[in-house]
Amino acid sequence: MNPRKKHLRGLAIFLVLIFFAFPTAFGKTGLRILLTNDDGYDSPGLAALVSRLSSLGTVTVAASSRNRSGTSHGITTNAPIGVEKSEKDGVTWYVIDALPATCLRLALEALLPEKPDMVISGLNAGDNTGVITFYSATVACAREAAFVGVPAISAHLQKGEDMDYGAAADFVADLVGELQQRGFKSRVFLNINFPAVPKERLKGVMLTRQDTRGSLEFYEKRVGPEGAVSYLPSYKHLEAGTEKTDVWALANGYISITPFQIDQTDYPELKRLKSLPITKRKN
Repeated sequence: MNPRKKHLRGLAIFLVLIFFAFPTAFGKTGLRILLTNDDGYDSPGLAALVSRLSSLGTVTVAASSRNRSGTSHGITTNAPIGVEKSEKDGVTWYVIDALPATCLRLALEALLPEKPDMVISGLNAGDNTGVITFYSATVACAREAAFVGVPAISAHLQKGEDMDYGAAADFVADLVGELQQRGFKSRVFLNINFPAVPKERLKGVMLTRQDTRGSLEFYEKRVGPEGAVSYLPSYKHLEAGTEKTDVWALANGYISITPFQIDQTDYPELKRLKSLPITKRKN
């Protein structure tokens, strides 16, 4: 036999042996996936993702010990952080007494033996579109991952009678599979919102841009029996607005996917500011 063919045959046999010897590494996609959220470790959305994504590789959960929705990108810095570790059905769970962004960063820097291939934050109970994404701790976890170059997704399910965590988790898993084939881009993360509509009314998937209209915030003044004044905060969802924005897509029955980036610099404005006399001053 030709020496080169003999070498290739030997290599092929070796690879086949490796394949059967290590089914975890090759039988699955082999992805290392870190899951987190802001609804707390015991939320139904997180459970749905664990159930669906465990077939794609090694899943680890690092989530807050309680619901901390709406805490934006706040971090825990003023006290030691308690962590409880457990194992269940091949999944490692870290229940952490900290704000969501810190839970994620702690896992990346101290709890995991190596950085994951992807971070998925969610499934959040309630949509996060438009500028509301700046208030969302679910989005903040994905952003925190992007800060250190780990590809990330934040996923949200609109509240309603037809909420389907299983269908949303299936979509996330399919998307992760496609992204793995195409390659992950670091320092960019995807914000996904699922409408709470029956399957027959789901119109499809739409790539969207962020709606930049200000949120509708309301503060109801209340006066107590002894004259103490307080304000009850609330907000209202925006109308659909401009076509092909995240708010519009969700309102019209589409799954919305919006790519976000870390760099918030307005480059045209940066160029304009260079013409100001004050920018030419020298010490």
